[in-house]
Amino acid sequence: MPAPHVAFYEPRIPNNTGNAIRLAACTGAHLHLIEPLGFDLSEPKLRRAGLDYHDLASVTVHASFDDLLETMPHSRVFAFTAHATTVHSEVEYRPDDVLLFGPEPTGLPESTMAHARVTDRVRIPMLPGRRSLNLANCAAIVTYEAWRQSGFDAPA
Repeated sequence: MPAPHVAFYEPRIPNNTGNAIRLAACTGAHLHLIEPLGFDLSEPKLRRAGLDYHDLASVTVHASFDDLLETMPHSRVFAFTAHATTVHSEVEYRPDDVLLFGPEPTGLPESTMAHARVTDRVRIPMLPGRRSLNLANCAAIVTYEAWRQSGFDAPA
């Protein structure tokens, strides 16, 4: 099983998206960016954070969350939030799962997390009193957990 799909909902920080491009290139995950984006994809900070991995990563830009869902009608969607009870390592991931992350600093809107297609809300454990981890770090933690569960199989 390859790494699952990673989706950034309305990302605002180019460095995080650049790092996610690098993550996608190194794991075989497919990165989905849901508009509006808070930057131009040719922005130097994004290019620098992604190093020379842009050509090695699979990235798709979607006009909306519903647009993403239409392209993946049978995929489970896991919405990541610090306010969930399910821990990321408790999920048995599948190759077509979508790992959905919201923008810094607001996170996913409640309307998106409550969408009928969202399978579960999931969190990454942190010490009490901490607000959140960096977006790219969260994506990496969960992508590697999903990929680890498959024995780090390479994508087909």
